[in-house]
Amino acid sequence: MKIRVLAVGQKMPDWVEKGSREYLKRMPRDFSLEFIELAPGNRGKNADIARAMASEGDRMLEKLKGNEHVVALDVLGKAWSTEQLSRHADDWRLGGRDVAILIGGPDGLDPRLLARADQRWSLSALTLPHPLVRIVLAEQLYRAWTLLVGHPYHR
Repeated sequence: MKIRVLAVGQKMPDWVEKGSREYLKRMPRDFSLEFIELAPGNRGKNADIARAMASEGDRMLEKLKGNEHVVALDVLGKAWSTEQLSRHADDWRLGGRDVAILIGGPDGLDPRLLARADQRWSLSALTLPHPLVRIVLAEQLYRAWTLLVGHPYHR
């Protein structure tokens, strides 16, 4: 199974690149993780936020593959424990489809993406900075995999 994270935002700080890369290199081939960065919509002075979100949505929809199981990161989604994430990941794997996890821009995901999502997942009720979300997501997916295979990392 391949997991692609489609994330609005480019040119992450070095600490984000290093942190994400650490977990990406730990992932096995049959549970691979890839980050795909997408340009944010225009949010300059007097910008139309709905138009910016729609622009981000267009780019994200173009990148989605028709057969992927889509998980939208959304503050209104369900909160999962690590164990629940591991069970979801096992279900994804057994379902035989690759997975796309969506990280929206500063104003969230375009409504079309929320409608397209098979699941909505809330990492936290807290507002997390998007660069940090990438590291938390990568670490939790790695941790979920270690639970599935009985690796001692989770202890």
